[in-house]
Amino acid sequence: MFAIFKNIGHVLYRIWFYILVALPIFIFFPFLLATTISEKTYKQFFWLARNLWAKTILYGMGCFPKIVREQPMEKGKSYMLIANHTSMLDIMLMLFVSKNPFVFVGKKELVKIPVFGFFYKRVCIMVDRDNIKSRTGVYRRAQRRLAQGLSICIFPEGGVPEEHIILDVFKDGAFKMAIAHKIPVVPITFYDNKKRFPFTFLSGGPGRVRCKVHSFFETGILAEDDKTTLREEVREVILKELTHRETL
Repeated sequence: MFAIFKNIGHVLYRIWFYILVALPIFIFFPFLLATTISEKTYKQFFWLARNLWAKTILYGMGCFPKIVREQPMEKGKSYMLIANHTSMLDIMLMLFVSKNPFVFVGKKELVKIPVFGFFYKRVCIMVDRDNIKSRTGVYRRAQRRLAQGLSICIFPEGGVPEEHIILDVFKDGAFKMAIAHKIPVVPITFYDNKKRFPFTFLSGGPGRVRCKVHSFFETGILAEDDKTTLREEVREVILKELTHRETL
């Protein structure tokens, strides 16, 4: 009997999440739409997404953020934001972490999500990882966004890893892009998102969502040939942090 009530609680928690995702979008739809008509108003859209959407979802789910920063981000500077990917909460927590406006680079499949997908395709850089032309086009679009003073966010695992994998291998794209544009790489560790809202349906629950913003990796003197070394060094920082937490 307890298991039945527990599963009902998990289902209601899921339903509540999707209500919180959709409700602010419906309420503020005219403002969100107005700020996505032109790339010039993206910073205003980002403010709305960060303060009225992401925070509503996090606090409404009972997922209270706790952020530790080894180094602050400078206002008006562009960065390459990198984090482990375990949950849909990763999107909201990343928006909470960075006051500097950034653009997500993500899978085109997310366009299919009702309501969310409508704005996702308007403001994010979508990539079809199986299409070489699509991957090449990402660099051109990212370059334009960086020229506008924005940052870029990529989850370099390329998807959510299998349950038993703490941190999957990283793909090169984010690091190649960071070196090409001479922007710092910001490694970020999400500790609790998988526990709070995993992709496994009958699981999850409210609680703290901790995050650590690690010291940045500068790329000013690096060449494209250094992308592999940079990739592995950044991955090692996040993996070490996750492994350490697993043993606590």
